[in-house]
Amino acid sequence: MPVRRLSRTGIVAGFAAIALLCLPLADLQVAGHDPWSALGRMLTGFLRPDFSAVEDIFRALALTVAFAIAGVAAGGLAGLVMAPFYRFRAVRWTAIALRSVHELFWALLLMQVAGMGVLTGVLAIALPYAGIFAKVLSEILDEADPRPANWLGPQVDALSRFLWARAPLARPEMQSYALYRIECGLRSSAVLGFIGLPTLGFQLDSFFKQGDYGAAGAIMLVYILLIATLRLWMRPRLLLPWLIAAGAMLTQVSAPPMGAGALWRFLSQDILPAPLRQGDPAGLWPWLADLGRDAILPGIAATLVVAQLALILTGMIAFLGQALIVPRVMGRWGAALGHLLLVVLRSFPEYMLAYLFLQILGPSMLPAVLALALHNGAIIGHLLGRQADGLTLRPDAPHGLTLWGWEIVPRLFGQFVALCLYRWELIIRESAIMGILGIATLGFFLDDAIAELRLDRAVVILLATALLTAGIDWLSRGLRARLGARHLRAPGRGPAKGVA
Repeated sequence: MPVRRLSRTGIVAGFAAIALLCLPLADLQVAGHDPWSALGRMLTGFLRPDFSAVEDIFRALALTVAFAIAGVAAGGLAGLVMAPFYRFRAVRWTAIALRSVHELFWALLLMQVAGMGVLTGVLAIALPYAGIFAKVLSEILDEADPRPANWLGPQVDALSRFLWARAPLARPEMQSYALYRIECGLRSSAVLGFIGLPTLGFQLDSFFKQGDYGAAGAIMLVYILLIATLRLWMRPRLLLPWLIAAGAMLTQVSAPPMGAGALWRFLSQDILPAPLRQGDPAGLWPWLADLGRDAILPGIAATLVVAQLALILTGMIAFLGQALIVPRVMGRWGAALGHLLLVVLRSFPEYMLAYLFLQILGPSMLPAVLALALHNGAIIGHLLGRQADGLTLRPDAPHGLTLWGWEIVPRLFGQFVALCLYRWELIIRESAIMGILGIATLGFFLDDAIAELRLDRAVVILLATALLTAGIDWLSRGLRARLGARHLRAPGRGPAKGVA
């Protein structure tokens, strides 16, 4: 039975209607004290970066790179091992479970076992990235030319078939995707600094708390340059030297040792629900019901509200932003400035942007919504702009806004809707972690449970977060399939490079 196709405008209208219903439930007030003054001080610092603490800044930069390279390498290797077997349900669900939990949540959990050290930082990046790599690399392998593998005949074992017939054909796309994933790893590594790892996020948090906006501006400038020059200093042939350098750098990170038996205590006692630890199995259901009523359901509701508002604002920014980098629309210099703007916005992690907005606007959902929308809108706008710039146009095609409105928008509208749906699951993940900043999403209740050392509650909240993310991913894939965009190409692979 054929799948019933859905209208693109109908999906957009439906999501817009849901966002309107969410508006009365959203806390969007500006709660900051004198936000314009705070913004002025911040901009002054950013325009006059202070590199007097250059030693601390560049050590944090080196550690940001080291954690990213080590984490992505470990995650990539694990994902490569899983990719050929991704069709098996056990492997597929393992990958889904790994990538459904954000790096910050993995770090908060791993801290209870391994402390705030190298192992926590590397695994916090490697675990979700293993699930992501497994999915994307399996798609790359599936799309490789099957004829060489078929030519080997049925007598050749699966491992030889993979190593000598499938992997070589897929290697260029795998390398391209791995480079993009390192860019993502740099963002993840920087964000982990906000919970204690000695990366750029830690330095940024420290300088903001001291009111030293000049030093914070230096941090942000260094971070932008790091992302912007990635393709210059990270080449496939330099991977081994970079891995050695990363390992050497990480050996300099010291952390207080955890007590003996921390892992066994965590697995056998800490995450066991309190009623079971106390020998009261009958109390398990009331305990779960209370946790659901007091934390999980309110957290899910807030997460969905933030995500839906951010998704609609993301679409608005992407819809307008796709024209910013097209010379025939904006002119050569206008397109160059638009490209710079979108690159800067997409380079900063949502969490870091939300942290900055929080300093200006105060604690509410508004900083999270703005941060998520600007980052994701810039990514989608950049992708669509690149596609728009490559469109084949008739000789008498107009220029400027007429070209954008009558030629580019209609031809790329389907891809625009599909990309927004693709980012939806990622926006849900990021909305959940915004709770660590004080917004009442799922991350708020998870962070609170960990702070109180109620790790049994934390694990259940984490499971709820993973199920919510996986559910949105499933719904998103279903909607994209109904649009005829089920096999949207992964980042680093053709027109949709950088989407994930």
